[in-house]
Amino acid sequence: MKKGKLFTLLPLIAIVSTGCNNNGQSSFSSDENKIHNIGICQLVAHPALDKATEGFMKAVKEGLGEDKVKFDLQEAAGDSATCVTIANSFVNKKVDLIMANATPALQACANATLTIPVLGTSITEYGVALNLKDFNGTVGGNVSGTSDLAPLDGQADMFTELLPEAKNIGLLYCSAEANSKYQVDTVKALLEKKGLTTKMIAFSESNQLQSVLTAGIQGLDALYIPTDNTCADNTNLIDSICRPEELPIICGEEGLCAGCGIASLSIDYFNLGLKTGQMAVEILKDGKDISTMPIAYDENPVKKFNKEICDELGITVPADYVQIG
Repeated sequence: MKKGKLFTLLPLIAIVSTGCNNNGQSSFSSDENKIHNIGICQLVAHPALDKATEGFMKAVKEGLGEDKVKFDLQEAAGDSATCVTIANSFVNKKVDLIMANATPALQACANATLTIPVLGTSITEYGVALNLKDFNGTVGGNVSGTSDLAPLDGQADMFTELLPEAKNIGLLYCSAEANSKYQVDTVKALLEKKGLTTKMIAFSESNQLQSVLTAGIQGLDALYIPTDNTCADNTNLIDSICRPEELPIICGEEGLCAGCGIASLSIDYFNLGLKTGQMAVEILKDGKDISTMPIAYDENPVKKFNKEICDELGITVPADYVQIG
């Protein structure tokens, strides 16, 4: 995948506010007293997405001024259909910008409007999420945002680094999340290149997770979970099934790892939200054309580990890993 412009977190620069024309491009407004209405559609409440939303709101308030912005934060309780309802409500309210947190939220918001700027965050791969052919790092139209894609090859390497005896690896994911499938397909190929055997463990909704996982882990030496929102919302359940079986889990992000895993090569979701908020300020105050804004990535993932579970399973962690918590 070709990546967009790499980012560093810089001070926000406020100039003038903008709207968006029918082509999804910014148009200037000289009204410095304008109150900007921003809709936030978050798929589900869990630590990673919550941090991204928190970072986004912080950056926007710093860039626009706390008295110059109103947020309408709505969570969809993990339901894609509810994301559609939320997105349509934002369009009807004629909000100035929409932040879509997680892939189903982005899909719903991108389908709901061609004119209101839509910034995604916590999206692994925009080409997959939006079914874009020949995606080159810039979506175009009225959509841009940030990606939570950490190096999948680095996550795959953790199996041989931390679990050298593991030969049979399960890959757990929700099949309703397109970017989860993208991640497990990629990691599956990487693991098989290492000579490891893989097994896909897919479920379509949360009420299937317990039965599918319980049956699926038989005969496995370890498990991989990508940045899957449904799994992230059910870490206690996953832990209650896997830990008694002494089954170690490598996770796609820190929040998942804190709940049920041994290690993760994880980005910082708060920083990802900050960058998304900075992009919003560039659009609403700086007049930047969203159609030309490339997807931004966090290029500083950190190796992290869950000390409690590692100690319980007798797993030795190298010195370059950072303890969670």
